[in-house]
Amino acid sequence: MGNRRFLFLLGTMAVNFLLFQSILVPYGNGNSPWSLGPENYAHVHDNVSDLVSEISNNGGVFELRADTNNVQSFPDKKGEVKNYSLELVSVGSNKRSIAVLTKNSKNGFPVKQILESKGGISTVSQLLKNEKMDSSDSTPSYGNLTFLENSRPRNDLFASDNSTAANIPRTKKMRCNMPPKSRTLIQEMNRILIRRRAKSRAMKPRWSSKLDLEVLAARFEIEHAPIVTQDKELYAPLFRNVSMFKRSYELMERTLKVYIYKDGNKPIFHQPILKGLYAAEGWFMKLMEENKQFVVKDPAKAHLFYMPFSARMLEFSLYVRNSHNRTNLRRFLKDYTDNISAKYRYFNRTGGADHFLVACHDWAPYETRHHMEYCIKALCNSDVTQGFKIGRDVALPETYVRSVKNPQRDLGGKPPQERHILAFYAGNMHGYLRQILLKHWKDKDPDMKIFGPMPHGVASKMSYIQHMKSSKYCICPKGYEVNSPRVVEAIFYECVPVIISDNFVPPFFEVLDWDAFSLILAEKDIPNLKNILVSVPEEKYVKLQLGIRRVQKHFLWHTKPLKYDLFHMTLHSIWYNRVFQINVRR
Repeated sequence: MGNRRFLFLLGTMAVNFLLFQSILVPYGNGNSPWSLGPENYAHVHDNVSDLVSEISNNGGVFELRADTNNVQSFPDKKGEVKNYSLELVSVGSNKRSIAVLTKNSKNGFPVKQILESKGGISTVSQLLKNEKMDSSDSTPSYGNLTFLENSRPRNDLFASDNSTAANIPRTKKMRCNMPPKSRTLIQEMNRILIRRRAKSRAMKPRWSSKLDLEVLAARFEIEHAPIVTQDKELYAPLFRNVSMFKRSYELMERTLKVYIYKDGNKPIFHQPILKGLYAAEGWFMKLMEENKQFVVKDPAKAHLFYMPFSARMLEFSLYVRNSHNRTNLRRFLKDYTDNISAKYRYFNRTGGADHFLVACHDWAPYETRHHMEYCIKALCNSDVTQGFKIGRDVALPETYVRSVKNPQRDLGGKPPQERHILAFYAGNMHGYLRQILLKHWKDKDPDMKIFGPMPHGVASKMSYIQHMKSSKYCICPKGYEVNSPRVVEAIFYECVPVIISDNFVPPFFEVLDWDAFSLILAEKDIPNLKNILVSVPEEKYVKLQLGIRRVQKHFLWHTKPLKYDLFHMTLHSIWYNRVFQINVRR
């Protein structure tokens, strides 16, 4: 009887072991090292340099195997099972495990797919520094592994006389290298703004506040603003409604109070970047935190709440280079939002509708998705296909600041009669649209100065600036994302911007009339670009150029903010959108 029980128990253990094996290796055999667990992975190399050296010596072909007889089968995205040779590597003192797969062939196929453990992403990224994938794509997973397709190794790491690694075909394009699936043009954006002005989409607060009533009262005054017939400081044609703008700005100066969260450590929080491509978020942070007119120390007195983080410093501090995985950045901001929600009662009262952020990095829409969904987002990447909400969010101007001490350096340009170049563009071939622009216009017409990247150096930089100062129209095509610093650069150098970027919401869209100082064209209009420009009557061009000179002051940073400048315009648009989206509990 005892022997039977022992045999039954032994059989049960054997069955459980086999079941456990089948779960660990759903597409392989029971003898695979996968079944042994991470602590028993074959130890091939101790550091990345050894692995790189070994790979380079093998001509860019991953044929290093702990067990040359070990072949695994894995399904691709279509469900077809293919064979791959498997190598398991333990790297570094923390024993992160990396599994490298290659197509099982006699000739040694170059890198096509890679399996990597979640803890080893950074190591694989160092080996594949030129890998470009659309991080928004979902990828199939097997256990604690992520299946990455279409990896491209660095040529210098995987070079050999016979290596074909550099010629690996890419079967998928990144999203930013493809035309958008849907297009929202400027006319439709105007209709969306009108609809959302008429009806608020914000949630009702969980409890009432007298501050909500102050904002609601401000809305009534703005809607019934006295008609402005003449104003020395404001040029009426620039605005959708100059009377409403002027009254709203006055009420902002008189009423608005902002609380700035002190939570969060440098460099992600409270450390502004004041130079370069992402300077807009840094200048606003600096000037907001120094401000004494709008900022209050008591959150109970605030109409709006500012979350002072830098999207650029978030990327710089936390992003694992070339990992194409931004999940940890979004998770970091979610933890921050959860923290202030638990510590303070204000975020939960409105679901974040009276909170705002200012971010210029391209990834900000992704990083702030869901957990900051109802906040007012001032974004340079104002793309309606990436969740930008017209009428609630603010299109932040992307300003390339070259001098922190003098952000207005080189300001201005030639008068209209001295601008002898019809149209100018020069820049990198980011995204799909600029390639189309050059295909149609590079070296095709002497009036169309359309170039690719200009050489590096001071002389080249000055040539770029002089071209903008001497051109009637400055072409501003989208790059990887819808936004481009050329829009503000054109205004800076008094060149009429020609914006070519479907789904792009222009800066301060809720208050400015961009038809008064720019041309906004659909991407499909590129082949007809010159005909469109030369068909603009001279009288209209002169008005556009005048509009550029008058709107310029609204796009300038000052070390000490001036009335109606870029700092105040940004804060005003945040205030203005809150005023028209507020929902109260009576």
